[in-house]
Amino acid sequence: MKNKMKIYLIRHGQTTGDIEDRFGGDYEDHLTEEGERQAVQLGEKLMSKGIEIIFCSPRVRAQETAELVNQKLNTEVKITKDVRERNHYGVMTGMTKEEAKEKYPDQVGLLHDTKNTIKGGEDYESFGKRIKKSLDEILDSNYQTIGVLTHGGPIRFIFREILKLGEIKIGDCAVAELDYDGKDLRVINLDGIELTQ
Repeated sequence: MKNKMKIYLIRHGQTTGDIEDRFGGDYEDHLTEEGERQAVQLGEKLMSKGIEIIFCSPRVRAQETAELVNQKLNTEVKITKDVRERNHYGVMTGMTKEEAKEKYPDQVGLLHDTKNTIKGGEDYESFGKRIKKSLDEILDSNYQTIGVLTHGGPIRFIFREILKLGEIKIGDCAVAELDYDGKDLRVINLDGIELTQ
């Protein structure tokens, strides 16, 4: 019998790329002052939840969020490569959206469907495989209460393809509280996440 577990699926705080209106994805940017404030508040919210470990994306914005959250939790943070964001934007990564529209209008047009692959980007299937594999490994670990500090893309994928709940709107430092009974995952509580269909 697999371990029963509570999972807090957490998105990082606001970043410089957000306020500069850039295509992020597999790209390094930092938390803004507002993002830091959000992370401190999140740490306060999660203090009483008994989180034993945080599996954290290697991206700087996720690590900075984890560091601030962990000032309150004082738990283990484990960098987990495969929960990083999808390289969805390929050649446009790091560009402002305006710049990308001018330089790669055809590629920007492909973004209306998340399953499309942008030139130089990570295809949806490969992204999905690594998220599923990483989540399975996390669910196989011997903890009872964990945090997974990741990004909008992986959280949207989990809601769309694993929980089968469709599309979501997700804010900075949003949290989905999930319950795992050894077989199935289900949503217990959402904070900063809305189901849109």
